[in-house]
Amino acid sequence: MKSAADAINANLAINIDRVVHRYEAREQSAFFIEQWQLASAERVFLHGESGSGKTTLLNLLAGVLTPESGSIELLGQAFSSLTARQRDKFRAQHIGVVFQQFNLIPYLSVLKNIQLAAYFANEKQGNVQAFAEQLLDKLQLPKTILKQAAGTLSVGQQQRVAIARALINRPELLFVDEPTSALDASARDAFMELLIEICDASSTTLVFVSHDLYLRRFFETFVDIKSLRSSEGVTEC
Repeated sequence: MKSAADAINANLAINIDRVVHRYEAREQSAFFIEQWQLASAERVFLHGESGSGKTTLLNLLAGVLTPESGSIELLGQAFSSLTARQRDKFRAQHIGVVFQQFNLIPYLSVLKNIQLAAYFANEKQGNVQAFAEQLLDKLQLPKTILKQAAGTLSVGQQQRVAIARALINRPELLFVDEPTSALDASARDAFMELLIEICDASSTTLVFVSHDLYLRRFFETFVDIKSLRSSEGVTEC
């Protein structure tokens, strides 16, 4: 029979326990979160000033960085203890990520960039283009852009393509880092409405990082990263 703790953990999308990440360039400084949990389908606006550790936290959650100690569980999986290949597979199948650097392949078309995300997740390719067209339309991009090389697009267009790529697999976990910084007010609001709509439809857990407090209005949960970080047992940066 499962314990009460097991039942609670089964409903957690994110479970961080005493995670330490030490910055190599400053050996005495460390990023430390004692504990943080998010329930499945929860959406959180994570706020913090530049240099406060927002991107470090997203990199840890996405498996780009691994903690020096402590554990990160995602969807009940001991994610931080997986091998690099296992983390890559898990990320492709369960996580959508939009970082400040869009990581599009510049010489491939927009469609190919989006299809690659579906390919690595072992998703069927048949409906990818149709769904990509729907996403781009809602992000105020014409479907003709699918044929263009990603490197020929403006910064704002590349950002919206990166958003569409992250959403194409309807991920269970979605991590976004300053995703509206290159968008005008109209495109920003359209993106936020689309993001919330898709997260609602798919019961996606969303960690949305931004310094723009205007966007807080789209979320029920607000967290200042300063409230997560602790100096217990390590030297803070």
